Amino acid sequence: MYDYIKGTIAAKVNSSKGTFVTVETGGGVGYLTEVTGRDFEAAPEVGEQGTIYTVLIHREDKMALCGFLHKEDRDIFNILTSVSGVGSKMALMLLNEFTSSELIGFVIEGNFKELTRAKGVGPKLAQKIILELKDKLMNYQTTEPLTVPGKLQDSQAVQDAQMVLTSLGYEREEIKSALSKAAAAGSASAEEILREALKVLSNN
Repeated sequence: MYDYIKGTIAAKVNSSKGTFVTVETGGGVGYLTEVTGRDFEAAPEVGEQGTIYTVLIHREDKMALCGFLHKEDRDIFNILTSVSGVGSKMALMLLNEFTSSELIGFVIEGNFKELTRAKGVGPKLAQKIILELKDKLMNYQTTEPLTVPGKLQDSQAVQDAQMVLTSLGYEREEIKSALSKAAAAGSASAEEILREALKVLSNN
């Protein structure tokens, strides 16, 4: 329903219930968004302009907005919450503990043990998250593989990165440009390529 909210940061609240940023738009309407602690610290100060990418959480007993400073974090949040047993609170906790590229790296490597560093994530849930996310991120049907300049051309790491970025909703030309810049930066593994590509895409 809401893709993003742009306006003046009206309030930043860190409480026992979570971390929240209120964005005031035209007409004097303020949108309360729950954010990760990481984004809370990085968000513009009260009175400054900001953009928050949002997800509407609609349950029988509650409607709420979760917000993110970066589109890729919002997209990973949506994929995380599609895993049975992972609600919005746990997804926010995971994205506070790990960056999007770290989470994607764990999925590609099958490294469920790292996920158990997050509060409330035991070994069984960590393995479930890895398995379900890998299915969602790595089995996405793409068109013909992209090629990028240099020694990484046609590498498996590039193809893995392409599949993940396609599953996150990026367009082919966006992906090609971002992967080329990631390769030029010297990235070699799929995780490194994704980290650099996501940086490029978040700055577009």
